Amino acid sequence: MPVRSERARLTSLYAGLLVLAGALLTGVVYVLVQEGMYSSISMAVTTAVPAQRLEQLPSSWPTAFPTGMPSAAPASPAPSAGTGVVPHEALAITRTVSDAAGSAALDRLLTVSVVVFVCYAVLSVALAWWAAGRVLRPIAVITDTARRLSGENLHERIALQGPPGELKRLADTFDGMLGRMERLVSAQQRFAANAAHELRTPLAVQRAAAEIGLAGDPSPERVARMRSKLIEAADSSKRIIEGLLLLAASEQGLKERRRVAVDELARQAAAALADEAAERGVRVTVRALPLTVEGDPVLLERLLHNLVANAVRHNVPQGRVDVRTGPGVGIEVANTGPVVPRGTVPLLFEPFRRLNERTHAPGEGAGLGLSIVDAVARAHGAEATATANAEGGGLTVRVVFRGRQGAGDKRSRG
Repeated sequence: MPVRSERARLTSLYAGLLVLAGALLTGVVYVLVQEGMYSSISMAVTTAVPAQRLEQLPSSWPTAFPTGMPSAAPASPAPSAGTGVVPHEALAITRTVSDAAGSAALDRLLTVSVVVFVCYAVLSVALAWWAAGRVLRPIAVITDTARRLSGENLHERIALQGPPGELKRLADTFDGMLGRMERLVSAQQRFAANAAHELRTPLAVQRAAAEIGLAGDPSPERVARMRSKLIEAADSSKRIIEGLLLLAASEQGLKERRRVAVDELARQAAAALADEAAERGVRVTVRALPLTVEGDPVLLERLLHNLVANAVRHNVPQGRVDVRTGPGVGIEVANTGPVVPRGTVPLLFEPFRRLNERTHAPGEGAGLGLSIVDAVARAHGAEATATANAEGGGLTVRVVFRGRQGAGDKRSRG
């Protein structure tokens, strides 16, 4: 069975509807004209041909009512005395003339109607084909654009011009999808480039330590120093790889959910980083109201740990970190520290983004902390936002859960 195009289907539909409407209109007009034809012509003949002129008609004209004629006939003036024509003969002649004129008129009307209907049908098909093409033109534009797009020209858009409608909304939706794909592809490209750069640095350090530091006959002290360098570079690579794996796991969503006491995770994260905070002279304050959410406890623990660790490490001596949890608040971690430009704040959620250039100092992170926080938050249906503090510098990061939250379990409330 041959496959027809959508334009052919629409043309068939439009043309069929137009032809059907034309046929119904022609039929109704013909029936209505036929119903009133005899009375109209009979009245006109009776008025135009008085009875006194009927005596001049040939005697061969029929004087009886045709078979099937109605018994009632239009009234005609009574013939005057001396005409020689009886009333029923005058009525019969009037009926004959009316029938002949009506039949001729109906035949002419039928011929003209058929010719006009055929022309109308042909014109309907042409108009239906044109209208179907106009309706489907945006679809063709969308199809051509989708076929032409690739990773190199995702910046192109349909930009369909026209009044609001279903196809205009479809084209605008397609343009929005292309914008999201372009941002996603750009982010993936930057991520791959940054990951390669971050992993290349510790590998280069290890290679240099092995080729240069251990060349010849190194002393035990030099071997110990190079050993420490190699271990530090290996630890850096391990942190980067673990961060990338955790980021990838968060981007894939949650495989299972269970009730998690976020306030307990906040206290545990602060306790785990208490020694580091004390070494840096940073005071950590926890105000954890009971809060439970549906989620993955491992990922949520990593989210709290990253938030508190970033707040402690990117701080100033005698600084502070405030950790809050609770219904309506979600998770909030605020810290003092260097002044963060407002335009830089959204960029900190991108992988390998830092406030300052990397110095490769001991303990320096890989720049994945807030990107992992954002990925874990999105996996739990939450939103992570950050604002630069006006006083004291630093950031305030909030994670607001949109889904079902609780004030804690019985243990937390007790």
